[in-house]
Amino acid sequence: MRQIASSVSTEDTIIALATPAGTSAIAVLRVSGKKSIGVTNQLFPKKDLNKVKSHTAHYGTIQHNKQIIDEVVITIFKGPASYTGENSVEISCHGSMFIVKSIIETYQDLGVRYAKPGEFTKRAFMNGKLDLAQAEAVADLIASDNASTHKTAVNQIRGGFSNEIKGLREELINFASLVELELDFGEEDVEFADREDLKKLVTKIKDTISSLLKSFTLGNVIKNGIATVIAGKPNAGKSTLLNTLLKEEKAIVSDIPGTTRDFIEDELNIEGISFRFIDTAGLRETKDKIEAIGVQRTYEKMKKASLIIYMTDISSISIDDFNKDISLLKELAIPFVVLANKIDLLPEQKIPANFVNIFPDTIGIVASNHDYADILKQKLLETIQLDNMQQDGTIVTNVRHYESLKNTLSSLVDVEKAIEDGISGDFLAIDIRQSLYHLGEITGEVTTDDLLANIFSKFCIGK
Repeated sequence: MRQIASSVSTEDTIIALATPAGTSAIAVLRVSGKKSIGVTNQLFPKKDLNKVKSHTAHYGTIQHNKQIIDEVVITIFKGPASYTGENSVEISCHGSMFIVKSIIETYQDLGVRYAKPGEFTKRAFMNGKLDLAQAEAVADLIASDNASTHKTAVNQIRGGFSNEIKGLREELINFASLVELELDFGEEDVEFADREDLKKLVTKIKDTISSLLKSFTLGNVIKNGIATVIAGKPNAGKSTLLNTLLKEEKAIVSDIPGTTRDFIEDELNIEGISFRFIDTAGLRETKDKIEAIGVQRTYEKMKKASLIIYMTDISSISIDDFNKDISLLKELAIPFVVLANKIDLLPEQKIPANFVNIFPDTIGIVASNHDYADILKQKLLETIQLDNMQQDGTIVTNVRHYESLKNTLSSLVDVEKAIEDGISGDFLAIDIRQSLYHLGEITGEVTTDDLLANIFSKFCIGK
């Protein structure tokens, strides 16, 4: 079992519903702890579950006080060969919430406690079945809603990221132990850790960590999606475009300027990447106080966006206003796509040359036409340049991991400087320990009860 700042009790036997609450064909309850098989055996008269093999399923009835609660299938997992590393039981019953509640209450009558959020995975971590990074990936896997988030979470659960961190940590520990050994021979002025070799190792680890930190840009996109603001003047066709992209009437469309006064958001998956589209109030000067608030919020959303779709009504906008719009977008220094809507109203359905001269990449569209929406999707993928980001190997998606890696890199810079300045071994050892501490935070070699409580409280109950 892992050692942390203070002990975490895993003595209780716990139970929870593992499937979503609500009426369904079946429901699955999980039980874990020393008494899980013994307590279940008291409620399952068909056979002695204490004598059955691990990873076997058994059909029968759950009974209490000679009253049948339900026909069930009981699956037995004997520790340490289980998810939690403890004796565990899974109960597949009919998906009536009355039945589920009755089974849980029966177990509680026999001394089993209802599980806290993430407590099963927390026990898996405590019993060495998963490290902390892998445990966090379990929650990411449950929340995955596209191929990219699924692939990244599976890779992390299988130890891809953890193994890379552990490898770096082990190499640094080997040198740290030599530096620590020097302290035992302080009066003899011996040097067991070659400083040049240590410097090369630090450079190597710094390069690896820098690469991992860079991958967070892609990781954040994969995990949280791309915040994409649809902006432009009133009646440019922003709401129509959102409806076309989503293939539903999400936003109110009207010829009256200023219809959209607050944000309308929805997500769309484009080739495995989630885009969070945000339809905003039209940008213009207005005396309407409520609309003015919406306009100001639009500017704020644009500043915080990862990508901007800027729409113009090419049939009515002046060249001066178009030029001002493009200048505003460039000042924001955020990737953007410019759409010239209502191109079907122009002669030859072609963007005038003077507009193209200002921004050659302007795309002519008809916001209500789905063919143009497909063209826009490809342009969005090109604009975010995912192909130029690191897509093979380890990708950092977790903010906690990102912060620990940044702290590790900072500590390694201190180690490097200490070597260059010829600092004594005792101070060098302190800097190396700090680097090891931050790396250990990621996988859970170094952790506290508060950190664990914060991480696992975000899990669903039953996982």
